Amino acid sequence: MSSLPAGWYKDPADPSTQRWWDGEGWLGKAIPADQTPPDGPPPAEEEPPAAAQPVTPAAAPGTAAPAPGPAATPGVSETPGAPAAPGAPPTGAVPPPGWPAPPPGWHPPPGWQPPPPGWQPPPGWQPPPGWQPPAGQQPPPAGWQAPPGYPPVPPGYHLPPGYPVPPAGWQPPPFPYPYPVQARPHGMALAGLGRRLVARLVDIAAVLVLNVLVNGWLAYQWWLEVEPTFRAAMNEPFATPEPASVRSMYLMLTMLFVTTALWLAYEVPALANSGQTLGKRLLRVKVVKLEDTTPLGFGRAFRRWGRLGMWTPLWNCYGLGFVAQLIDAGSVLFDQRLHQALHDKSARTVVVAVPPGHPKQAEPATPEAADPTGGRR
Repeated sequence: MSSLPAGWYKDPADPSTQRWWDGEGWLGKAIPADQTPPDGPPPAEEEPPAAAQPVTPAAAPGTAAPAPGPAATPGVSETPGAPAAPGAPPTGAVPPPGWPAPPPGWHPPPGWQPPPPGWQPPPGWQPPPGWQPPAGQQPPPAGWQAPPGYPPVPPGYHLPPGYPVPPAGWQPPPFPYPYPVQARPHGMALAGLGRRLVARLVDIAAVLVLNVLVNGWLAYQWWLEVEPTFRAAMNEPFATPEPASVRSMYLMLTMLFVTTALWLAYEVPALANSGQTLGKRLLRVKVVKLEDTTPLGFGRAFRRWGRLGMWTPLWNCYGLGFVAQLIDAGSVLFDQRLHQALHDKSARTVVVAVPPGHPKQAEPATPEAADPTGGRR
C-alpha cells in the first residue's frame, strides 16, 4: 500500500492532465492539469469500469513511495513519480515478441492507440534485410501475390528486397481506347481528306481563272493553229491525222510554263506566310511544320509545291506530268497516321484543321501602339 496521501496529482500517463489518487489507485476521469480540481474525490458515476482500472504495484513494506514528479514518458506503471522506460507502450499494452523498440526520446503522436493485447504479426512475416518501413506503413506478408491488373516491372529495373512481383502469366488489361490513336500535331486535329480535296479544287479553279486572264491570247493563237487539223479529223475520222505544227507545239509548251509560273506565284507565297491558300482558308485547313507552328518560309513552301507543281510542263509528254501529279496527290491515302502526301513528306509538313476562333499571328506593335500618348508629353 502506497504512503502517498489521497489527492489530485498529475497523471504519469498524460502529464497534461490530473487525476484523483485515493492512496491505492487512480479514480475518476482526468481533467486538464491547469484546471482547479474540485474539493475531494470526483463523483462516483465518473469512475471508469473496474476492468479498465490500472494495476498499481504496492510499495515494499516499510518503503515510502516517492512524491509525484514532473512529466514523464508514458510507461507501464501509473504510480505517481515512477519513471517509465522511453518509448514503452501505455498501460495495459503488451508489445508482441520481437517488436522493435522505439528510439530513445520517442513520444507517441496525439491520438495514438496501442495494438490490442495479444496482437501478433502475421505468421511467417519477416522484413527484408535493411528495410525501413515508412511511418504508418507495413510491408506485405510472406507469400503475398500481386492482384490482377498490377502494373508490370519495366525491363532492367532492379527491385528492392521483398518487393512483390506479378505472378507468372500476368497480362495487362486491354487498352481502353482504340489503337492506333489519331495523331494531333501541335494539339490540332488532322484535316479530313474530303476537306483537303475540296480545298485543292478551289485552288485549281483560282489558278484556272488566272490562266484565262494571262494565257487567253496564247490559247487563241494555239487554237488557230490546230483548228484545221481538228476539223479534218472530225470530217474524216478514219483518215490518218496530220501532225501538229511546230508553232502549235511551242505555243502549248509556253502556256504550260506560264501555268506553272502562275501556280507557283499563287500558292508558294501564301503557304510561306500563313500556311493557307484561298481554298484552304475557305475550308479551314492549314499547312504547318512537323516540329513547330512557325511560318513555313519560302524555302519549305517551294519544296512542298515543287514536288507537285514542277510536273506541269510535262503534261505535253503524253500526259506524263498529269499522271505523276495524280500519284503524288493519291499517296495521301496510304498514310493512315499523318495523312501526308509525297509533297508533304518531302517538306516535312502536315495539313491540320483550323479550330473555330483560331487566333491570328501576332503583328508587330507600331510605335503609336506602344506609346499611348502618341509621342506627346
